[in-house]
Amino acid sequence: MENRRPLILISNDDGIMAKGISELIKFLRPLGEIVVMAPDAPRSGSGCAITVTQPVHYQLLRKDVGLTVYKCSGTPSDCIKLAWNTVLERKPDLVVGGINHGDNSATNVHYSGTMGVVIEGCLNGIPSIGFSLCSHDPGANFEPAGPYIRQIAAMVLEKGLPPLTCLNVNFPDMAELKGIKICEQAKGRWTNEWEPCPRKGDDNYFWLIGEFKDDEPENEKNDHWALANGYVAITPTVVDVTAYGFMNELSKWFE
Repeated sequence: MENRRPLILISNDDGIMAKGISELIKFLRPLGEIVVMAPDAPRSGSGCAITVTQPVHYQLLRKDVGLTVYKCSGTPSDCIKLAWNTVLERKPDLVVGGINHGDNSATNVHYSGTMGVVIEGCLNGIPSIGFSLCSHDPGANFEPAGPYIRQIAAMVLEKGLPPLTCLNVNFPDMAELKGIKICEQAKGRWTNEWEPCPRKGDDNYFWLIGEFKDDEPENEKNDHWALANGYVAITPTVVDVTAYGFMNELSKWFE
């Protein structure tokens, strides 16, 4: 049987030119053959969106031994769908999203295009991981995260993940990290989300901003606490959103 290196498919939502994806490629190259299919421009906040109103186009940018890079006109989820169905010759062993410029802990997982990459991989039975750094700085320092990224990815390649389960990994923006904590998703919501920006006498223009309100700021089990205290937060995330605990009660409503 042919002894092939693991195939790792990478994408992001900050776009092909973002520093985060270049750093991710650098960290993961020792682990396998890398194929990148990333948006041609930033697609932050796109979640699991797919393009259905126009064609999606991709273009080869680079082809080296062990590394092939494409850019795509679509969303992060489009990138994974398109790569697997058009350019890959075999099923990836791992799908990785990131490294995102910005925090994807707590409820951000629902909005994140980085996690859209991960969820698309997970839905297709591929072990998938999202990596994010709590910094929006285009020149952010990703080096402290590097050893952890390699360790986590290597572990998932070795052991796999349960069906419909992926990993949401967030790094605090610190030079020295205290280690890994396995976390639950922080409970909370975004507040003060809109800032007026009137245009030409029309007051009905707004920028999306906001502040996250953590409902349990002292909960040492959640990802917000871990990040605030210098730990790498790994949140195992499921894509089956069925509320199993409510099914029996709901059934009684309709008896």
